[in-house]
Amino acid sequence: MRKSLPALAQMPEITRERMRPGPPAAPETGDVRHLGREIRGLRKARGLTLAVLAAQSGLSVGYLSLLERDLATPSINALYAISRALGVTVSWFFDAGAAPADERELIVRRGRRRRLDYSAGIVDELLSPTLTGALELLASRFPPGASSGEEPYTHAGEEAGVVIRGRLELWVDGKVFLLEAGDSFGFASALPHRYRNPGGEEAEVIWAITPPSF
Repeated sequence: MRKSLPALAQMPEITRERMRPGPPAAPETGDVRHLGREIRGLRKARGLTLAVLAAQSGLSVGYLSLLERDLATPSINALYAISRALGVTVSWFFDAGAAPADERELIVRRGRRRRLDYSAGIVDELLSPTLTGALELLASRFPPGASSGEEPYTHAGEEAGVVIRGRLELWVDGKVFLLEAGDSFGFASALPHRYRNPGGEEAEVIWAITPPSF
């Protein structure tokens, strides 16, 4: 899938509005302490080392290591720097903290899905409670004509999905398939692949990827 490209520089551009959020209220201490797990999971899903994240955020490797192990509490400025380096808004981390403590690593309520908006109009919503496990589940919406790009790409792992509504044109290893609502698919991500919405209405796909690569 599109967001599973290994380097941040290869990822689609995130819309300007999503990259310039207003300053949120500081979370309560109980909501901050889980953030290290969220930072580490997203960093690994992006395929970034601590050293690369440090270089891109302007924070030290030692400080980031403490944050990821929940041995330090991040400041708002640090969260902004980390979120920019990881290609999300700071609300990504606050949205995770908004979940009740007993649901935080088990349940994702519809109104609390974390999302990314791409310049082509594609929207991804994370359905998995965290990115620290072996599996990632996404809900992806594609406006008419939206695609992952003209060139196929590869990465480690496997992926599968089901078309919920609309149509999806899927290229896998030189083969082209037209999927309708109710059709599903699965393939090794090492095979060259790309996709687009060839229809005149929005398409929605539930996508499973392992390992997580949001």
